[in-house]
Amino acid sequence: MKKKLIYLGLTGCILFALCTKLQAQIDSLQAHRYVTRATMYGIGFTNVFDTYLSPQEYKGIDFRISRETIRMTKLFDGNVSVQNFFQADIGYTHNRADNNNTFSGLVNWNYGLHYQFRLTENFKLLAGGLIDANGGFVYNLRNTNNPASARAYVNLDASGMAIWHLKIKRYPMVLRYQVNLPVMGVLFSPHYGQSYYEIFSLGNAGGVIKFTSLHNQPSLRQMLSIDLPIGYTKMRFSYLADLQQYKVNNIKTHTYSHVFMVGFVKDLYRIRNKKGTAPLPSSVRAY
Repeated sequence: MKKKLIYLGLTGCILFALCTKLQAQIDSLQAHRYVTRATMYGIGFTNVFDTYLSPQEYKGIDFRISRETIRMTKLFDGNVSVQNFFQADIGYTHNRADNNNTFSGLVNWNYGLHYQFRLTENFKLLAGGLIDANGGFVYNLRNTNNPASARAYVNLDASGMAIWHLKIKRYPMVLRYQVNLPVMGVLFSPHYGQSYYEIFSLGNAGGVIKFTSLHNQPSLRQMLSIDLPIGYTKMRFSYLADLQQYKVNNIKTHTYSHVFMVGFVKDLYRIRNKKGTAPLPSSVRAY
């Protein structure tokens, strides 16, 4: 009888240890494999100014699309999140006299880390840094000699967020505010009056790569969003203030955009298939 009790006791201890270890492994996986992904579409107002092309401001409409993923990592005991944000926009603007138009476009990619300060169970502040890469153009429809201006710059941004999970009469929602401030970077810009033919064909490329910081590129990106569950989906409504400007090589430019966006949010769980071609278990395979 005593042997049976000892055997049962040892078996129970082993099973408990295995279950505890398995649960710890599951929890550690959950922390960094859950991904929040959002795809957004927006329309708004834009103000484009580029003295390389014209001394006038051009104002008009901005169309934008964005895609964001954010998840936790294992860094600093699982308190650091990684954000991957991509957006692209096209603008169509006109001058004050309404006798000329421009097309403009910009692709922006941000990738960075934030340390999460969990002040309460439902409210947290995030602080970190981002790589901020940008490429685009402004095309003036009436210019003949220099009809277009290129935009190409990479920055290191300081970034902060506030995220608040709340309920209004048992209706859950998530509020978020994010701000990104470029601190330093490099930028491509021709000199005032210099053609791109001189730079790329004749090789007169001296001084077209410039160091930028707050003194010559005081820019800012801000986003305010709210996530709302609607039926079996989660929708996000957001306002984006994208304020980009710089002054280098006697050229002054800015693009001020105010865009309202709407899209869908998905919470996903990543499964890593190390062998690549090995089939997933039938219980989780959808295809």
